[in-house]
Amino acid sequence: MIDPTVGSLRVNGATLHYEVRGQGPLLLLIPGGTGGAATFEDIVDGLAAEYTVATYDPRGMSRSMLDEPEAEQTVAEHAEDALRIIELLSPDEPVRVFGASSGAIVALHLLSAHPERVARVVAHEPPVVEVLPDAADHRALLAHVRGTLRAQGLMPAMTVFAAGLKGDGESAPKPEIKLPPRAAGRAEQTMADLPYFVGRIVPGFMSYAPDIRRLKALSNRLTLVGGQDSQGELPYRATARLAEHLGTDLLHFPGGHIGLTTHPTEFGESLRKTLHAWTSGSDVSGRI
Repeated sequence: MIDPTVGSLRVNGATLHYEVRGQGPLLLLIPGGTGGAATFEDIVDGLAAEYTVATYDPRGMSRSMLDEPEAEQTVAEHAEDALRIIELLSPDEPVRVFGASSGAIVALHLLSAHPERVARVVAHEPPVVEVLPDAADHRALLAHVRGTLRAQGLMPAMTVFAAGLKGDGESAPKPEIKLPPRAAGRAEQTMADLPYFVGRIVPGFMSYAPDIRRLKALSNRLTLVGGQDSQGELPYRATARLAEHLGTDLLHFPGGHIGLTTHPTEFGESLRKTLHAWTSGSDVSGRI
């Protein structure tokens, strides 16, 4: 891997760990789940050949410390963190942004709130379940997850959460996912951040309602992406519904909701092609 330039940035209520590689226009990668900057370690070198690539650990995860460990977490505050990194690394030019899962929700809010700082957003399966017609059912799921976490602990809560993410119409079990070696090596850190993610990120982020009118006005800067293997699952359904609301196409990247982890080479190439297609004005509809 290319050795990164590592830095820390004080923001409101936290200190962010960030890493920078490459040269060219800034591409900010916003991780989802509990992976932090390490989520992108299998794709960042390829992107750094063309971009200055910035990755970071979201506040409260891995190396990004909260001033108050029990502080509530909001999408808006996490988007302000992303903005601060953009202002530090690209003060004069709008930037390209990629977000995955909860990081994609952050990217959507960043585009809505600060469009002057964002040239393009690629959002992979943001679980914006409030756009779905059965949103009330998913609010009940989140309440069930929170209640299970309080009463029974982390792993029972994760079981409830994982079951709720699956599609109702799945006809056959999917094959067991085998993680690449570096992803498997991140398991310890992933587990360490899981209580924080389930207890405070999931409730605040999955109750987030995107500003449809605002995003529709900015839809020429937004590419929504689903996993080719995750159709029917909750994050995919939410992303597809958002694309319908905005009147935009939905691209498909290799793998499922965690295709970035399970299919890193193909996923990274799909992201690179998507960014290139936007720059050249090519049609990026369908599968990349």
